[in-house]
Amino acid sequence: MTGHQDDSAPAPTPLRVNSLRLLPWSSPEGNPCFLSTDGRGSTMSRLADDVEEAQTGVAVEALDDAAAILADRKSDVSALRLALARVTEALGDVLRVAESRGARLSVSDDDDDQDGGPELPAETAV
Repeated sequence: MTGHQDDSAPAPTPLRVNSLRLLPWSSPEGNPCFLSTDGRGSTMSRLADDVEEAQTGVAVEALDDAAAILADRKSDVSALRLALARVTEALGDVLRVAESRGARLSVSDDDDDQDGGPELPAETAV
């Protein structure tokens, strides 16, 4: 039939506005780095996911180590300072991960597509 749309054809997917993802690392100058992307399946997005996972794992280890050092009444000041330094660094990393994921949640809430929308070929890490 002419003028009849095939019901089995997928509906066109609307393109999302390109969003910036806060990456889990900083520039050599200490500035935040962002990834301009429309999807989560890209190489840079997967790398950032892997780094975030590693950072949260390090935070768990730092917390466990700090708890053990605090529980040991024989721990000296240098052990306490080292534990505090590790926990401080890990907390900074985890807070960056939380900020990045929170920003992506607000974008994901607007999407019906579970994979983050269509992936565009061009990406720019800033």
